[in-house]
Amino acid sequence: MKKVFITGSSTGIGWQLAQDYHAEGWKVGVCARNLAKLPEGWEEKFPNMKAYEVDVKKKELLKEVIADFSQGSLDLVIANAGRSHGSKTTRPDFDVSRDIIEINVLGVLNTFDAALNVMWPNRQGHLVAIASVAGMVGLPGASAYSASKAAVIKMCESYHMDLKQYGIDVTTICPGFIDTPLTQQNDHAMPFLMKADKASRIIRSAIDKKMALRVFPWQMKTVMFILERLPRWLYRKVMGMEFANYSKS
Repeated sequence: MKKVFITGSSTGIGWQLAQDYHAEGWKVGVCARNLAKLPEGWEEKFPNMKAYEVDVKKKELLKEVIADFSQGSLDLVIANAGRSHGSKTTRPDFDVSRDIIEINVLGVLNTFDAALNVMWPNRQGHLVAIASVAGMVGLPGASAYSASKAAVIKMCESYHMDLKQYGIDVTTICPGFIDTPLTQQNDHAMPFLMKADKASRIIRSAIDKKMALRVFPWQMKTVMFILERLPRWLYRKVMGMEFANYSKS
């Protein structure tokens, strides 16, 4: 039986992925800071699922639970745990920003570190990080979130090249807005919002194909492709004006 360990998987896209992999016959490790968010009766409904209450910022504890779950063999790990700003503000909240960086960047590092302890001796495995289209540009009002996801994208691009020769694949997933409890905290427009079950199908397909990078939906990919390639002075002017109008409304 194949094994997958997913962080940040008590709700949202993480939980959707956990259910879908279980339905495909995988043994699933669910990891979250608060397992109370899991639906009632999940243990009876998902007999091949094991849950761990762990904060991805706690490196050593994460190593312990991944070792316990894997028992020396791990096919796939999905570093999905993350947080966003919620409400966008022009004045940075540096406490929130630090927490975003710790969870979104160091959390991925800690997860991959723990997973590689198992995968490396076997010269087999697949590391997956859930980044975001927000990492393709610096979004106004979301400085730390954009920075954290940009770091994950570039970090995983390097890992993809570094680790392939050792039998370990690396995939970066960059979704747009997915309808989850995380995005439901947002008080701004979310164009091309996608349901979690559809996002899960796209993510699992990208993983199956061992893609280095998957950006979706296509509409958001197109928008971000254009914004990423604008002259930076023009990008800053356009996006700055838009955010100024939004923040005054």
